[in-house]
Amino acid sequence: MSENVNRSSTRRTKRSRNRPLDTVSLRDLALSYVGRFATTGAKLEAYLARKIRERGVAEDEDGRTVELDVTGLVTQFIERGYVDDSAYARAKARDLGARGYGARRIDQALWAAGVDETVRDDHAPSTAERRRAALTMAKKRRFGPFGLSDIDDGGFVEADRKLREKHIAAMLRAGHDLEMVRFILHSDSIEEVEAWLFEAEQDEIESGGQTGW
Repeated sequence: MSENVNRSSTRRTKRSRNRPLDTVSLRDLALSYVGRFATTGAKLEAYLARKIRERGVAEDEDGRTVELDVTGLVTQFIERGYVDDSAYARAKARDLGARGYGARRIDQALWAAGVDETVRDDHAPSTAERRRAALTMAKKRRFGPFGLSDIDDGGFVEADRKLREKHIAAMLRAGHDLEMVRFILHSDSIEEVEAWLFEAEQDEIESGGQTGW
C-alpha cells in the first residue's frame, strides 16, 4: 500500500516539475532558488529564463499564453532583500580570497555572476587582503620560501629555475599581481613574507580600515 502511495506521489512531483510555468509557479521556483543558493539578480534572472525555455509558458482559460514578467519578479526580490548583489559580492570575495585566489580572479567571478562594476569595486580586496590571499596560495602549493630547501651556508635555493617559472604562471592564473608574486617567490625566508604581510595589515589598521578574511 505504502509503495503505491510513494509511486503516486513521485508521479505527481514529476508532472509538477514538467508543467508549463505560470506566475505562481515561476515565483515558487524563484523562492526555492534563493532559499537554496546565495545569488545575484542577474543569476536569478538567468535561472528563471532557463526554466521557462525548458518547461514553456502556461495558457490561461482562453488559451492565451500567460505573460511572465521575469525582470519584474527579480526586481521585487531585490527590493525585499531576498537578493542582495552587495552581500553576494562580499561573501564571494571573502571565500575566494580565503582559498588563495587573487583580486583579478575575484573580479572575474563577480563579473560572471552579473555583479555591477561599482559593486565589484566596493568589494575589491585591499592590499593586505591581496597579500594574504597570495601567501595562502603559496603555502598551500609550497611555492617560494614555503617550498625551499636549506643549503650549507644557511640560505635557501630552489631546486629548479623552470619550476619557479611554473609557480609564477600558476599564481598569475589564480589572479595575483605580478609584483606580489615575484616578491613571494624570490623571498629568502618565510619570515620575510610574513613581515611583508604584517606591514600591510598594520598600515590598514592605522588608516582606519579593517583586515578582512
